[in-house]
Amino acid sequence: AILGPPEVNITSCANCLNVTIKLPTSHFRDKGKLLSLIDIYEELDYDITLRSLDGEHTRHRQKTTEEVFSAVIEELYPSRNYCVSVAVTASLNKHSLPSPWKCVTAASEVHPGYHEVAVAGAVCVSLIIAAVLKCVHAAGFILPRISLPQTLV
Repeated sequence: AILGPPEVNITSCANCLNVTIKLPTSHFRDKGKLLSLIDIYEELDYDITLRSLDGEHTRHRQKTTEEVFSAVIEELYPSRNYCVSVAVTASLNKHSLPSPWKCVTAASEVHPGYHEVAVAGAVCVSLIIAAVLKCVHAAGFILPRISLPQTLV
């Protein structure tokens, strides 16, 4: 039987990628229950291949005993595009199909959403200043209403 391909999702963090891997399903059943690959093999190996402008790099083989797990690839260049593929093998089964390539741009040190927070903060401050000015104007401290002489009213 060929193992794979696993389901892979990647998200970027500051100078790194967070790779979430879901093991492929098996087609083996025991008493009507679909067995997971962990039920069958207990422990699986996985290889993560990273592709960038510099070429392809495969991380050393890691082991897992979980159906869904994560791995972090660190020390990446910010704002650079990276693609990831994962292959899963077992000690008794080296036949595997790697996952399709998934690509993402590594985030830089500046936290995403910083610009939106700065704009929202500026809008809030502007609204507060406008409200204070309106209250002060209504109280008559700024541009006091010109009171007309009693005879002109």
